[in-house]
Amino acid sequence: MTPMNIGLADWRLPVSGRDAIRLAAEVGVEGIQLDLGGPGRSPWLDNPQTLKAISEALTETQVHLLAVSANVLNDTGLCAEPGSSASREVRNIISRAIAADTLGAGLVFFPSFRRSEITNQTELVRTAEVLHWACSQAQQRGLLLATEKVLNPDNLLKFIRMVNSASFRVVLYTGNPLKVGQSPLGVVKVAANLIAPQIHIKVMDENAPLTCSDQIILNVINALNNKGSCVSTLVLENDYRDGVISRLKSDTCWLKKHAIRPSVTENRCGSSDLMQRYDG
Repeated sequence: MTPMNIGLADWRLPVSGRDAIRLAAEVGVEGIQLDLGGPGRSPWLDNPQTLKAISEALTETQVHLLAVSANVLNDTGLCAEPGSSASREVRNIISRAIAADTLGAGLVFFPSFRRSEITNQTELVRTAEVLHWACSQAQQRGLLLATEKVLNPDNLLKFIRMVNSASFRVVLYTGNPLKVGQSPLGVVKVAANLIAPQIHIKVMDENAPLTCSDQIILNVINALNNKGSCVSTLVLENDYRDGVISRLKSDTCWLKKHAIRPSVTENRCGSSDLMQRYDG
Protein backbone atom coordinates (compact mmCIF):
# COMPACT_ATOMS: atom_id res chain seq x y z
CA MET A 1 0.00 0.00 0.00
CA THR A 2 1.27 3.47 -0.89
CA PRO A 3 -0.04 6.93 0.01
CA MET A 4 -1.68 9.11 -2.60
CA ASN A 5 -0.35 12.62 -3.14
CA ILE A 6 -2.33 15.55 -1.74
CA GLY A 7 -2.83 18.83 -3.57
CA LEU A 8 -4.60 22.18 -3.24
CA ALA A 9 -6.64 24.28 -5.67
CA ASP A 10 -5.49 27.89 -5.48
CA TRP A 11 -8.93 29.34 -6.31
CA ARG A 12 -10.20 27.90 -3.01
CA LEU A 13 -7.46 29.50 -0.93
CA PRO A 14 -7.13 33.01 0.57
CA VAL A 15 -4.13 33.58 -1.74
CA SER A 16 -3.36 32.63 -5.34
CA GLY A 17 -0.45 32.00 -7.69
CA ARG A 18 2.98 32.32 -6.10
CA ASP A 19 1.59 32.82 -2.60
CA ALA A 20 -0.66 29.78 -2.95
CA ILE A 21 2.36 27.68 -3.88
CA ARG A 22 4.13 28.82 -0.72
CA LEU A 23 1.03 28.05 1.34
CA ALA A 24 0.93 24.55 -0.17
CA ALA A 25 4.52 24.04 0.99
CA GLU A 26 3.65 25.36 4.44
CA VAL A 27 0.83 22.84 4.97
CA GLY A 28 2.92 20.00 3.57
CA VAL A 29 1.14 18.96 0.36
CA GLU A 30 2.88 17.75 -2.77
CA GLY A 31 1.16 19.80 -5.46
CA ILE A 32 -1.16 22.59 -6.50
CA GLN A 33 -3.66 23.32 -9.26
CA LEU A 34 -3.60 26.92 -10.52
CA ASP A 35 -6.41 29.00 -11.98
CA LEU A 36 -5.92 30.61 -15.38
CA GLY A 37 -7.35 33.80 -13.88
CA GLY A 38 -9.32 36.53 -15.60
CA PRO A 39 -11.72 39.39 -14.81
CA GLY A 40 -12.81 39.27 -11.16
CA ARG A 41 -10.38 36.44 -10.52
CA SER A 42 -6.62 36.18 -10.06
CA PRO A 43 -4.19 37.80 -12.54
CA TRP A 44 -3.95 36.00 -15.89
CA LEU A 45 -1.63 33.04 -15.46
CA ASP A 46 -0.10 33.45 -18.92
CA ASN A 47 1.27 36.88 -18.09
CA PRO A 48 5.08 36.53 -18.46
CA GLN A 49 5.78 38.12 -15.08
CA THR A 50 3.22 35.86 -13.38
CA LEU A 51 4.71 32.78 -15.02
CA LYS A 52 8.19 33.81 -13.92
CA ALA A 53 7.08 34.29 -10.30
CA ILE A 54 5.28 30.95 -10.30
CA SER A 55 8.26 29.14 -11.80
CA GLU A 56 10.52 30.58 -9.12
CA ALA A 57 8.09 29.61 -6.34
CA LEU A 58 7.78 26.04 -7.64
CA THR A 59 11.56 25.69 -7.72
CA GLU A 60 11.95 27.26 -4.28
CA THR A 61 9.32 25.09 -2.57
CA GLN A 62 9.58 21.87 -4.63
CA VAL A 63 5.77 21.89 -4.86
CA HIS A 64 4.57 20.34 -8.14
CA LEU A 65 2.25 22.11 -10.54
CA LEU A 66 -0.59 19.62 -11.01
CA ALA A 67 -2.93 21.32 -13.48
CA VAL A 68 -4.23 24.55 -14.96
CA SER A 69 -7.97 25.23 -14.65
CA ALA A 70 -9.84 27.78 -16.77
CA ASN A 71 -12.51 28.66 -14.21
CA VAL A 72 -13.30 31.85 -16.12
CA LEU A 73 -15.27 29.64 -18.53
CA ASN A 74 -17.95 29.45 -15.84
CA ASP A 75 -18.48 33.15 -16.50
CA THR A 76 -18.32 32.85 -20.29
CA GLY A 77 -20.14 29.68 -21.30
CA LEU A 78 -18.62 26.62 -22.97
CA CYS A 79 -21.95 26.00 -24.70
CA ALA A 80 -22.08 29.41 -26.42
CA GLU A 81 -23.71 29.47 -29.84
CA PRO A 82 -21.18 28.56 -32.56
CA GLY A 83 -19.93 31.60 -34.44
CA SER A 84 -20.96 34.05 -31.72
CA SER A 85 -18.58 36.46 -30.00
CA ALA A 86 -18.97 34.39 -26.81
CA SER A 87 -17.94 31.25 -28.71
CA ARG A 88 -14.84 32.99 -30.05
CA GLU A 89 -13.97 34.13 -26.54
CA VAL A 90 -14.37 30.56 -25.26
CA ARG A 91 -11.90 29.26 -27.84
CA ASN A 92 -9.50 32.05 -27.03
CA ILE A 93 -9.64 31.17 -23.33
CA ILE A 94 -9.11 27.47 -24.09
CA SER A 95 -6.09 28.29 -26.25
CA ARG A 96 -4.66 30.51 -23.51
CA ALA A 97 -5.12 27.78 -20.89
CA ILE A 98 -3.40 25.19 -23.06
CA ALA A 99 -0.53 27.58 -23.87
CA ALA A 100 -0.20 28.54 -20.19
CA ASP A 101 0.97 25.04 -19.32
CA THR A 102 4.56 25.94 -20.10
CA LEU A 103 5.59 24.74 -16.65
CA GLY A 104 4.80 21.12 -17.40
CA ALA A 105 1.66 20.25 -15.44
CA GLY A 106 0.44 18.04 -18.27
CA LEU A 107 -3.26 18.49 -17.40
CA VAL A 108 -5.58 21.35 -18.33
CA PHE A 109 -9.23 21.26 -17.37
CA PHE A 110 -12.35 23.22 -18.08
CA PRO A 111 -15.13 23.33 -15.48
CA SER A 112 -18.72 23.39 -16.65
CA PHE A 113 -20.82 25.27 -14.10
CA ARG A 114 -23.04 28.36 -14.10
CA ARG A 115 -22.96 29.74 -17.68
CA SER A 116 -21.18 26.57 -18.83
CA GLU A 117 -23.66 24.22 -17.18
CA ILE A 118 -25.27 21.67 -19.51
CA THR A 119 -29.06 21.74 -19.16
CA ASN A 120 -30.28 20.36 -22.50
CA GLN A 121 -29.26 18.35 -25.55
CA THR A 122 -28.18 21.39 -27.57
CA GLU A 123 -25.78 22.47 -24.83
CA LEU A 124 -24.47 18.91 -24.54
CA VAL A 125 -23.68 18.81 -28.26
CA ARG A 126 -22.11 22.29 -28.33
CA THR A 127 -19.91 21.54 -25.32
CA ALA A 128 -18.78 18.20 -26.78
CA GLU A 129 -17.90 19.90 -30.06
CA VAL A 130 -15.78 22.61 -28.49
CA LEU A 131 -14.01 20.11 -26.21
CA HIS A 132 -13.31 17.82 -29.16
CA TRP A 133 -11.62 20.80 -30.82
CA ALA A 134 -9.78 21.61 -27.56
CA CYS A 135 -8.51 18.03 -27.30
CA SER A 136 -6.95 18.32 -30.75
CA GLN A 137 -5.11 21.44 -29.56
CA ALA A 138 -3.99 19.77 -26.32
CA GLN A 139 -2.88 16.61 -28.09
CA GLN A 140 -0.42 18.60 -30.20
CA ARG A 141 1.30 19.61 -26.96
CA GLY A 142 1.12 16.17 -25.35
CA LEU A 143 -1.39 17.32 -22.72
CA LEU A 144 -4.38 15.67 -21.15
CA LEU A 145 -7.55 17.74 -21.23
CA ALA A 146 -10.37 17.21 -18.76
CA THR A 147 -13.76 18.61 -17.88
CA GLU A 148 -15.56 18.95 -14.56
CA LYS A 149 -19.36 18.85 -14.61
CA VAL A 150 -22.49 17.39 -13.04
CA LEU A 151 -24.07 14.86 -15.40
CA ASN A 152 -25.78 11.63 -14.49
CA PRO A 153 -23.67 8.57 -15.43
CA ASP A 154 -25.63 7.80 -18.62
CA ASN A 155 -25.29 11.35 -19.96
CA LEU A 156 -21.66 11.48 -18.91
CA LEU A 157 -20.92 8.32 -20.85
CA LYS A 158 -22.78 9.76 -23.84
CA PHE A 159 -20.75 12.96 -23.53
CA ILE A 160 -17.43 11.09 -23.39
CA ARG A 161 -18.31 9.26 -26.59
CA MET A 162 -19.28 12.52 -28.30
CA VAL A 163 -15.96 14.19 -27.42
CA ASN A 164 -14.24 11.07 -28.76
CA SER A 165 -10.61 11.77 -27.94
CA ALA A 166 -7.91 9.62 -26.35
CA SER A 167 -6.59 12.73 -24.58
CA PHE A 168 -9.91 13.48 -22.86
CA ARG A 169 -10.57 12.85 -19.15
CA VAL A 170 -13.19 13.61 -16.51
CA VAL A 171 -12.36 15.38 -13.26
CA LEU A 172 -14.09 13.44 -10.50
CA TYR A 173 -15.19 15.31 -7.42
CA THR A 174 -16.92 14.12 -4.29
CA GLY A 175 -19.12 17.06 -3.31
CA ASN A 176 -21.10 18.65 -6.13
CA PRO A 177 -22.95 15.50 -7.28
CA LEU A 178 -24.35 15.07 -3.76
CA LYS A 179 -25.96 18.51 -3.97
CA VAL A 180 -28.13 17.35 -6.87
CA GLY A 181 -28.92 13.93 -5.44
CA GLN A 182 -26.26 11.97 -7.32
CA SER A 183 -23.29 9.94 -6.14
CA PRO A 184 -19.73 10.28 -7.45
CA LEU A 185 -19.58 6.50 -7.27
CA GLY A 186 -21.72 6.44 -10.41
CA VAL A 187 -18.92 8.14 -12.33
CA VAL A 188 -16.40 5.60 -11.02
CA LYS A 189 -18.68 2.81 -12.15
CA VAL A 190 -19.08 3.95 -15.77
CA ALA A 191 -15.81 5.77 -16.45
CA ALA A 192 -13.11 4.68 -13.98
CA ASN A 193 -10.42 4.49 -16.67
CA LEU A 194 -11.25 7.94 -18.03
CA ILE A 195 -11.05 9.77 -14.71
CA ALA A 196 -8.26 12.36 -14.62
CA PRO A 197 -5.30 11.41 -12.40
CA GLN A 198 -6.31 14.17 -9.95
CA ILE A 199 -9.71 14.27 -8.27
CA HIS A 200 -11.32 17.00 -6.16
CA ILE A 201 -12.18 16.27 -2.55
CA LYS A 202 -14.99 18.36 -1.09
CA VAL A 203 -18.13 17.81 0.95
CA MET A 204 -21.58 19.40 0.89
CA ASP A 205 -20.70 21.78 3.72
CA GLU A 206 -17.56 23.22 2.17
CA ASN A 207 -16.56 25.08 5.34
CA ALA A 208 -16.77 22.05 7.65
CA PRO A 209 -13.67 20.02 8.56
CA LEU A 210 -13.23 16.58 7.03
CA THR A 211 -14.09 13.71 9.34
CA CYS A 212 -14.77 10.00 9.05
CA SER A 213 -18.46 10.89 8.87
CA ASP A 214 -17.70 11.96 5.30
CA GLN A 215 -17.95 8.33 4.28
CA ILE A 216 -18.42 9.17 0.60
CA ILE A 217 -14.77 10.25 0.37
CA LEU A 218 -13.56 6.94 1.78
CA ASN A 219 -15.97 5.06 -0.48
CA VAL A 220 -14.69 6.88 -3.56
CA ILE A 221 -11.05 6.15 -2.69
CA ASN A 222 -11.88 2.47 -2.16
CA ALA A 223 -13.87 2.29 -5.39
CA LEU A 224 -11.04 3.83 -7.38
CA ASN A 225 -8.60 1.35 -5.87
CA ASN A 226 -10.91 -1.56 -6.66
CA LYS A 227 -11.27 -0.38 -10.27
CA GLY A 228 -7.50 -0.06 -10.68
CA SER A 229 -7.83 3.58 -11.73
CA CYS A 230 -4.85 5.84 -12.41
CA VAL A 231 -5.80 8.47 -9.83
CA SER A 232 -2.66 9.49 -7.96
CA THR A 233 -3.55 12.83 -6.36
CA LEU A 234 -6.42 14.04 -4.18
CA VAL A 235 -6.94 17.79 -4.38
CA LEU A 236 -8.69 19.52 -1.49
CA GLU A 237 -11.41 21.79 -2.87
CA ASN A 238 -13.36 22.76 0.22
CA ASP A 239 -13.61 26.51 0.77
CA TYR A 240 -10.57 27.86 2.61
CA ARG A 241 -10.88 31.43 1.39
CA ASP A 242 -11.76 32.58 4.91
CA GLY A 243 -8.08 32.22 5.80
CA VAL A 244 -8.56 29.64 8.58
CA ILE A 245 -5.32 27.80 7.87
CA SER A 246 -5.75 25.51 10.87
CA ARG A 247 -8.75 23.90 9.14
CA LEU A 248 -6.76 23.50 5.94
CA LYS A 249 -3.94 21.82 7.86
CA SER A 250 -6.39 19.57 9.71
CA ASP A 251 -8.08 18.48 6.46
CA THR A 252 -4.68 17.81 4.91
CA CYS A 253 -3.69 15.56 7.81
CA TRP A 254 -7.02 13.71 7.71
CA LEU A 255 -6.75 13.10 3.98
CA LYS A 256 -3.14 11.93 4.21
CA LYS A 257 -4.22 9.38 6.79
CA HIS A 258 -6.91 7.91 4.56
CA ALA A 259 -5.48 8.41 1.05
CA ILE A 260 -3.99 4.97 0.51
CA ARG A 261 -3.88 2.93 -2.67
CA PRO A 262 -2.49 -0.52 -3.54
CA SER A 263 1.05 -0.61 -4.88
CA VAL A 264 1.19 -1.12 -8.64
CA THR A 265 3.88 -3.07 -10.43
CA GLU A 266 2.91 -2.21 -13.99
CA ASN A 267 1.43 0.64 -15.95
CA ARG A 268 -2.31 0.11 -16.24
CA CYS A 269 -2.97 3.63 -17.50
CA GLY A 270 -2.26 3.45 -21.20
CA SER A 271 -4.62 5.59 -23.26
CA SER A 272 -4.60 3.83 -26.61
CA ASP A 273 -7.56 1.59 -25.89
CA LEU A 274 -9.49 3.75 -23.44
CA MET A 275 -12.16 4.91 -25.87
CA GLN A 276 -12.64 1.36 -27.18
CA ARG A 277 -13.67 0.21 -23.70
CA TYR A 278 -16.70 2.50 -23.85
CA ASP A 279 -18.12 1.41 -27.18
CA GLY A 280 -20.87 -0.65 -25.62
